Amino acid sequence: MTTSHTPRWRTGLWIAAALLAGAVGLWTHQRITGQALTLEVAALYPIHRPLPAFTLQDAEGHGFQREQLQDHYSLVFFGYTQCPDVCPTTLLELNQVVRALADLPARLQPSVVFVSVDPNRDTPTVLKNYVQHFNASFIGVSGNDTELTTLTRAVGALFALSPSANGTYSVDHSASMFLIDPSAALLAVFPAPHAAHSIEADYRRIVSTAGKTP
Repeated sequence: MTTSHTPRWRTGLWIAAALLAGAVGLWTHQRITGQALTLEVAALYPIHRPLPAFTLQDAEGHGFQREQLQDHYSLVFFGYTQCPDVCPTTLLELNQVVRALADLPARLQPSVVFVSVDPNRDTPTVLKNYVQHFNASFIGVSGNDTELTTLTRAVGALFALSPSANGTYSVDHSASMFLIDPSAALLAVFPAPHAAHSIEADYRRIVSTAGKTP
């Protein structure tokens, strides 16, 4: 998601991110635990990529760290509450996804983590009200720029403030969704645009195959 006034250096970052996503996409037909896996939209990361240590805060003001992503699957999306289109649309799709996956065993059902890249405006109260508007189980987290950058760089996401003429600002951010496995490692990326039925189908294929690991 970009604005019409994006500086040239920032445009270069988005192009680089797109090229990286394309390269990762070449691995869509890769293997998990030795079995061929064909996906509709998701791209599997060919290398096990554990997330680094980071410390954010959840919507209750409690610490949210790498350990909170362990022992279950998580779908992580970066955005901000004043996002006019991509964020609310994506969260609506994610609500459909988690409802459709409710038939899976509890250990395979994903948590949804919305990471705000606009901590100045997205206070814990604002963030809590926002994510719970879409689904009461969704987790909203944020933190300072240093911690946010640690996490976004680890998964290949980007964000940058985009000032407007009236003195306010919007936030340019990656629109991809990231699947984190139970060891808190990056497993796959779902590029935008997002469609609930495709996310659901690919998620089922990925976890059913990965779940066969001893």
